[in-house]
Amino acid sequence: MSDWRQHLKGDPIPWLLEEANPSARYLTLRELLDRPPDDSEVIAAREAIMTSEPVRDILEAQYPQGYWVKPGRGYSPKYRGSVWQLMFLADLGATPNDAIGRACRSVLHNSFLPEEGLFSATKGGTGTIVCLNGNLLQAFIRLGYRDDPTVQRVAQTLAEMIGREGFTCRANSASRARRETWLPCAWGAIKAMKAFALIPVQQRSVAMTEAVRRGADLLFSRDLTVADYPSGNRRISPLWFKFGFPLAYSSDVLDAVDALARLGYGDDQRLRGAIQFVMAKQDEHGRWPLEHTLEGTWTKFGEKGDPSKWVTLRALRLLSKLP
Repeated sequence: MSDWRQHLKGDPIPWLLEEANPSARYLTLRELLDRPPDDSEVIAAREAIMTSEPVRDILEAQYPQGYWVKPGRGYSPKYRGSVWQLMFLADLGATPNDAIGRACRSVLHNSFLPEEGLFSATKGGTGTIVCLNGNLLQAFIRLGYRDDPTVQRVAQTLAEMIGREGFTCRANSASRARRETWLPCAWGAIKAMKAFALIPVQQRSVAMTEAVRRGADLLFSRDLTVADYPSGNRRISPLWFKFGFPLAYSSDVLDAVDALARLGYGDDQRLRGAIQFVMAKQDEHGRWPLEHTLEGTWTKFGEKGDPSKWVTLRALRLLSKLP
């Protein structure tokens, strides 16, 4: 789908390029229009991101030591703790500066368990969930930490854990205390796959390649537009069908297709129905609405029901990657 614009009902590019949202403008210039990083408009947009309202709101809530709310693991309170801010800043296209550097060092020091080789939401290994590690790997790589030894170790350890255990998660279980009841989590698979997609193919280990394959097998084991994956709650999450931003630990049909397309499955016929599902949500101007967003964050990412530059970017970036 290299001629992806012909599949739109309208042209949203001028809207995405409005200066009021420098993150959307920067990502549109770089990822949709393929402008080089030294382009003057690209440079100006990226610089403006750091003074934009969402980034400013997040960084104003940061303590000088680098954490948010309280020192420690940074997972709680949910959406206000430190690990979530790294995810959001990376999603916003933030440029690493002193404040973000302090935040990265704080999370690397406090959330990483050396004995496990993974990031954890708790003091022990029970918090080393796949979605958290996939999300933080994505954030660190986007923020310039791909070559950090801890980040590299987490990527390898996560891949090895997936090789042994698949994507089983204690949160996807009728009984968290009984490991034999833990079920595979498709959301976790998507987060891990998107992290591995940010690592160049030639730098992926055998374990990472195998983890990607296992993730694709899990996602393709169900129709993505139905998403009836095994669940300890015995129900399909409605968030699968509501496109949002930011996603945090949850996922949706668009995120699943994006993960698979990034990893070379874009021409797989099993994605056809899901791609049609994505396309059907655009309005007459080629824009996608915000159907889901997080509550209790330091900033706002839009009003539910309104056309969303964030969701539209997610959809267009997917379309631009399809063959």
